Amino acid sequence: MNAAGSALYTQPLMALSSPRPPVIADVARAAGVSVPTVSRVLTGAAKVSDEKRGRVMKAIEELGFVPSAAARTLSWGRPQLIGVIAGNTSRYGYAETIRGIEESSRASGFTVIITVVESPEDDEVDRAVSSVLGQSIAGLVVLKFDPPGVAALHRIPATIPTVAVSGVREQGVPQAVINESAAAKEVVEYLLGLGHATVHHVRIPPSRKEDGRTTGWRRALIEHGRDVPAIVDATWEPESGRQVGLGLADRPEVTAVFCGNDEIAMGLIRGIHETGRSVPGDVSVVGFDDHPLAAYYSPPLTTVRQDFCELGRRSYKMLEAILQGHEASKYSSAKPPLILRESTSAPRTHS
Repeated sequence: MNAAGSALYTQPLMALSSPRPPVIADVARAAGVSVPTVSRVLTGAAKVSDEKRGRVMKAIEELGFVPSAAARTLSWGRPQLIGVIAGNTSRYGYAETIRGIEESSRASGFTVIITVVESPEDDEVDRAVSSVLGQSIAGLVVLKFDPPGVAALHRIPATIPTVAVSGVREQGVPQAVINESAAAKEVVEYLLGLGHATVHHVRIPPSRKEDGRTTGWRRALIEHGRDVPAIVDATWEPESGRQVGLGLADRPEVTAVFCGNDEIAMGLIRGIHETGRSVPGDVSVVGFDDHPLAAYYSPPLTTVRQDFCELGRRSYKMLEAILQGHEASKYSSAKPPLILRESTSAPRTHS
């Protein structure tokens, strides 16, 4: 084979080859130190002089050396994973809370892993908890918005730094909450102030016997000496709200309804409209959460604005304080504001 042919033959091989990534020995040679010295700089296993550390760090930067995940973990002295356990990841409140946790964790150099616990049954809870604890996590955030989350929280060993997130305070564990009870009380007092005789309540599935939204609703009616109507239970699906709305057709005494979330309120309004009654002319409707679509529904929905993303951020900040060995707050609470839109009005007067 002639030289030209050889060149033609070898050129593709040269194009396919690429320099190997630098290894720890390359860093040692460039820094003029031993491999164990570089290892000690990376892991922090033993003291290295500032001068040698500087040479090693400069060599790492110039070579573009990337330490292994194990070395980074040892160097920083802690695992770099934050675990999240949740009963759902697609519903608005869950997804936004997780977003707040993830954004805050990432800004601090952590990666978030999410484990879904699908039911409060022992086998499912054990599976989910074992899955997350099988990772090298630094700490854990549990969304106890529902029975699966509550059950999972009670299975977490006390040795794992953990923060709970919900609308109802949990004893014995640091917790970030939205004060649902105070917000629900404000909703009822607003509707009573418009002239409604009482307020009916459509409840979403509670995390335990009773959540803050229901507690605040009942407390306000009792304090103002009003009748407390029977609670109407809905599922998480808007269709269940629609079915409740259809059932209000033959109940003219129902003039104000407080729903456990915005999706149920939207379904309820649809059902009311299908019966020929109007919102807010015949029935005032209030939701809870301030879903992104709430302002664009017809009519725009009066609701309580829960800042779930900020709730997630607060929960991570509490966990971060624990991980850093600081005196961490055991409780962080915020009252969400009532957002007035066009789905509420004074009750219609009849001559």
